[in-house]
Amino acid sequence: MEFGSCALESVAMNPQFWRNKKVLLTGHTGFKGSWLSLWLQSLGADVLGFSLPPPTDPSLYVLAGVERGMRCVEGDIRDLQHIGKVTREFQPEIVFHLAAQSLVRHSYSDPIGTYATNVLGTAHVLEAAREVSSIRAIVVVTTDKCYENQEDGRAYRETDPLGGFDPYSSSKASAELVTAAYRNSFLAGRAGVASARAGNVIGGGDWALDRLIPDVVRGVFENHEVLIRNPHSIRPWQHVLEPLQGYLLLAEKLYDDPSRFSQGWNFGPDESDSVPVALLLEKLGQCWGTGMTWRIDNGQHHHEAKYLRLDSSKARTTLGWRPRWKLDEALEATAQWYKALQLQKNAASFTLEQIRAYQSALLQPATLHP
Repeated sequence: MEFGSCALESVAMNPQFWRNKKVLLTGHTGFKGSWLSLWLQSLGADVLGFSLPPPTDPSLYVLAGVERGMRCVEGDIRDLQHIGKVTREFQPEIVFHLAAQSLVRHSYSDPIGTYATNVLGTAHVLEAAREVSSIRAIVVVTTDKCYENQEDGRAYRETDPLGGFDPYSSSKASAELVTAAYRNSFLAGRAGVASARAGNVIGGGDWALDRLIPDVVRGVFENHEVLIRNPHSIRPWQHVLEPLQGYLLLAEKLYDDPSRFSQGWNFGPDESDSVPVALLLEKLGQCWGTGMTWRIDNGQHHHEAKYLRLDSSKARTTLGWRPRWKLDEALEATAQWYKALQLQKNAASFTLEQIRAYQSALLQPATLHP
């Protein structure tokens, strides 16, 4: 289906809803977790984070001083007793489960650790929630890679079969099954429980190894050429704030109407923003200017999907969620963030400034472009 440019009725997350809400966030030291922590803090939520130390150095968590506006517990979701104790003592109203082993290539070198974290760790978080009656909404974050990828180029819907070629993808599909089982067996009627599947997120403060934009930014900072494995692979690129807005909106819906919204949800970009790696790098280079260079790595690599697209029509029609920043805007915001870091600007202030800019975009009519 092709769309002309048109204004769309949409629903944005409600900032007032979050004031003084008690929120447990696992994985708060990671890239997405740090952005979500800062956003929740800015909304006046009472946030407790449970996570291992930051997975990278540098990290957005440290650079932006994320811990200053929340309570933080260092812990491992593979430890059921610890996450259970923290959840019981905090008595949260809402849980966001983001803690994960999040890299495809790392899952090949550590499959057991990947399954222990992503599958059993998810069960531990849900088991802990099962024992706490204060919880009204749980959002379990998985991935766009949880689907059985047929490499046919079509966009996957929530009704498509789950699967996964590699340990990471299959572990996230398994986490979806664990989430559904806990929802159906233990939490239905007590709390809303949903899973969220986002696209390939980009944004300032990501330093993960073997992830495209962090690798390219490191190349610029260290003045070296970057090797690109799969320049023709297509991914659903989106700024990190896009799915985070989806998670917040979904949690609000679950809180108020758990039976209706307790299911799996895709939060992906417009179809036109699912583009090949090479085109993304070309666009990023235009935003950045000089100094960004790369070439194709023709060596042998582990299998990675060539085509990956998400159909988010259910979130659009049922939740009223829609992406607000097109790919060019997302890349511009990402480049600006890293350049601000180069200029030694305050990372917390600049990150919050981008959150405020995105929230302003939420107040504008959403638009789809051809």
